[in-house]
Amino acid sequence: MSRTIDYYFTHLSPWAYLGHQAFRELCAKQGVTIRARPVDLGGVFESSGGVPLAKRHPVRMDYRLIELQRWQEARGIPLTFKPAFFPVAPGLADRAGIAFELSGGNMLDYSLGVFQAIWTKDQNIADEGVITSVLESLGADAAKVLTAAKGDEVEEAYQANKKDAIATGIIGSPCYVLKGEPFWGQDRLDLLERALVSDRPAFRPL
Repeated sequence: MSRTIDYYFTHLSPWAYLGHQAFRELCAKQGVTIRARPVDLGGVFESSGGVPLAKRHPVRMDYRLIELQRWQEARGIPLTFKPAFFPVAPGLADRAGIAFELSGGNMLDYSLGVFQAIWTKDQNIADEGVITSVLESLGADAAKVLTAAKGDEVEEAYQANKKDAIATGIIGSPCYVLKGEPFWGQDRLDLLERALVSDRPAFRPL
């Protein structure tokens, strides 16, 4: 029986970027389908008690930078630790990903391009020109996709992602959900793989 993992993330997340390709490779190896679901992390934080980065204690922000260095080294991919355009509103990038998929495109390929735009190229992913370049690099009709990204169908899908994320207990980006069990953080990919290999029942709160 085919298995599916819901992949909740925002395109603004360096952690989603760091785990993106490793997650895709893991799912390909295990024969798992990925359902990419960009989500408004602000809404998720409001529901779960999370604190936006700018409001965190400086000690926690310093530790975040240490962790980013560790995982950049471990993953062996380029990463700008303090990008020129961070934070910015990720809604356009998120919605354009949904619109691109609805048009028949591969959102995972699109997301990689957006991640690279902010985290390696110092580009502003809230800028339509940047999103246009990513879409065109994938052979998409960028104007058509961006128009759809501003429409009701995409907005409804984006809001549904947030609603489902909150109902599932998502608390950050990225979060991978297998059988209703959330695995928060790209540093949980090894535990996700163990769950896939064993095919154990999902863990639930005790």
